[in-house]
Parts: sequence; C-alpha cells; structure tokens
Amino acid sequence: MLGEYRISGRRASEIAASVEGGVGSGDLLPGQVLPPIRELAARLGVNPNTVAAAYRTLRERGVIETAGRRGSRVRSRPATTARGSLRIEAPPGGRDLGGGNPDPALLPDLREALAAAAAAYARRPGLYGDPPVVPELAAAARAAMDADGVPDGSLAVVSGSLDAIERVLSAHLRPGDAVAVEDPGWGALLDLIPALGLRAVPVAMDEEGVLPGDVRRALRAGAGALVVTDRAQNPTGAAVGPERAGELRSVLAEHPGVLLIEDDHGHAIVDLPLHPLAGTTRHWAFVRSVAKAYGPDLRLAVLTGDASTVGRVEGRQRLGPGWVSGILQRTVAHLWASGAVDTVAIARSYGERRDALVHALGERGVTAYGRSGMNVWVPVHDETGAVARLLRAGWAVDPGARFRMASPPGVRLTVSSLTAADIVPLADATAAAAGPVRPAGHG
Repeated sequence: MLGEYRISGRRASEIAASVEGGVGSGDLLPGQVLPPIRELAARLGVNPNTVAAAYRTLRERGVIETAGRRGSRVRSRPATTARGSLRIEAPPGGRDLGGGNPDPALLPDLREALAAAAAAYARRPGLYGDPPVVPELAAAARAAMDADGVPDGSLAVVSGSLDAIERVLSAHLRPGDAVAVEDPGWGALLDLIPALGLRAVPVAMDEEGVLPGDVRRALRAGAGALVVTDRAQNPTGAAVGPERAGELRSVLAEHPGVLLIEDDHGHAIVDLPLHPLAGTTRHWAFVRSVAKAYGPDLRLAVLTGDASTVGRVEGRQRLGPGWVSGILQRTVAHLWASGAVDTVAIARSYGERRDALVHALGERGVTAYGRSGMNVWVPVHDETGAVARLLRAGWAVDPGARFRMASPPGVRLTVSSLTAADIVPLADATAAAAGPVRPAGHG
C-alpha cells in the first residue's frame, strides 16, 4: 500500500507531519492509498482517535482526501506540491514565456508616487487604530468601480487577489465544502482550495468565460461558492461579455445562497468593458488587483462586497496583519489620481502582441485562444511532448497541467516579453510542437 515508506509518530501532529513529509519528498505519490485508521493505529501503538485526528488535519490542509469506504489517499495534486513547481525553466539563451509577469517596460515609475506617499506619512504617520483603508484610495477605487457598474458596498484592502479570495472563502466556507472554479483556471487558486480543505469542482469555459450550463450543474450539485474571472482570464484570456453575464446572473439568481467571488485582475490592462455579476447573490465579493498594471510587488488589491462578507474579512485581517500599509495604499492612490498609467496604451500593447500570435498560429492551422490580457492558450495533443519540443526550440512555456482539472491538454504562452520579430518564429515552433488536436474549444 505504501511501499517502503513508514508513517511514524505518537501524536496526531507527528503522524500528520510524517505523511506530509512523505508527500513533499515524493515518497508518497498522488493517489496513493493510506492505511485504514485502525490498522495504522495498531501499527503505531496509538489510539485510533489519534490517527483520525491526524487524517482530519491532513484533509484540512489539502494533503489527502477521503472517499468513503475506499479510504483515504494522497490528493492527486496535494497542497504540498504546488502547481507552480511545474514551471519549465528557460535554458541559457532561451526565452521564458511561462512567468505570467507583466512587461516591466509598461509598469509605472514609482518614484513620484512613493515620494508623495512619504510626504503624507511625514505629515501624519500611520498609527494603530487608524482606519484600515486610507480615504484617497477608497475614493479612487469606488469611483472606478462605480464607472464599471460594480454595486456599492463596503471596501477593504488586502495583499493581492489570492489573499482576497482566501479570506472570503474562509469567511463563509468550511472544510469539505465545494467551490466551483474555471477549468482551465488559475493554478494558484487550484492549489489554494484544497489547502483550505475545500473541494474544487471544475466548470468548463469558452472565450466568454464559464459556461452557464456547467455552472448550473455545479451549483445544483451543492457547490457553496463560485469564483469567476471577469476579464483576462488566466490562462485562456477569456472575458465575460454582456450576453454571457446575463445568462450567468440568471443561473446565480436560482441559487441566492451561493457565495460569488469575481476576480478583476485584468483591470487597467484590458480594453474590454466589465460586465459584473456582483449583487446577484446575498454574499458576494469583487476583487480588483493592481499587480498587472502597476506591478506585482505592490501586493495590493481592493475588495468590495456585501457588508457581512467585507466585515468578516476585515475582522479576521485585524487578528493577523492588521492592515495593508498606508504608504502602499497612498502610492497606489497617487498612481490612479495622477494618470501615471496609460491604461489605453497598455491594453493596446498587450492586445497587439496577443492578437498577432493568435493570428499567426491560425495561419498555421493551430487553434489558439486569447481574447484579452497577456496570455494565449494553445490546445495540444501531447502536453509533455509539446513543452519539450518548444523548449528545444528555445521557448519555455507553461504546461497546461498547472491550470487544468478535467479540461483537455494545452500550453500557456505569456506574450508580455514578445516583440514583433518574435511572432513568426514562435508561431512556427508552436505549430511544429502542437500536433493534431480537436478543433473544439478549451472547455
């Protein structure tokens, strides 16, 4: 059952650490069955309740899963094996198209904004007990959301999109609950869900986002939450259009108790309008990160939602980091107010690179998806082979396994580092690597 690996420990924490260590080292493989509770308890000479507590801890951490009478087994993708570890490193002289980073040349110079934030701090340093959201950022964020039709709600500031999603999920769900997620979808989110002890339910998509029929099936099957990317979906570039938004609102209206989380990390790098779903359900959260347009290192996202959700997030935040630095908040507020970021030019730049690559691949008979944002998704017949062939040609791309659950194989290409001269050789290499695939979409 376990091969040569021996689980050890006398206390629940020690047993859990032993299993988690085996998973992390690769001695316990995904899908490997663990001993029944009573059998392992007898082997270790401990009470069965001790082993049960260890297994419960491992489930909550996303390391193992239990399937009734079939017992407990290591998750197919345990939280200790992050999808990010599947990254392919570019060889010397090669090009890295797998980082998912924005183009540094399009990020703003922060010196003026940081100086303005420092000057405000000199006039009045941030102190314990201050409001967690600085007024300048709240006003700028709310004005932008009003312009996009996001319903009015309380505001919180958190450390990026993933931090926001984690806090919202933790505020409403409990271990064992199911979360409907895009497939293919953001790898970090697919790691986070089992790490919280939750179950990810894949929802198929096309270029306009999640398919309403699949969402309806997931919610009817008991999913307690739905996470949707409005624009620049990672990895496919999908964007929710007006008709799709209307269809999804109708589905959500049938399930008013479902938690809805919208991720708008594509704000300021996409020229497509936002069609928010927020407000359709009783509990909802809308997250807007500044990472792609202003820089990942700012570690800031604005969150709005119903009063209960935002209140729970802020209450829990006070017991941890407390708040996001007011200096960072004022820096971002200054960038928004000063117009230091030319969002039209940024969207055009990414769009030209993305569209050129999709068009060039189409001319070579390769189906590719990339409606918005900085990524292109290419379905392939043999994912491992395609990645290896592209690597030999000097291009390091992301294997689709980082992003997939039940969807067909593919690779993700991030276009932010491409120049016009790169398009033809990259398209040639990708066409040679892709192999024959079904002409169907990526959902």
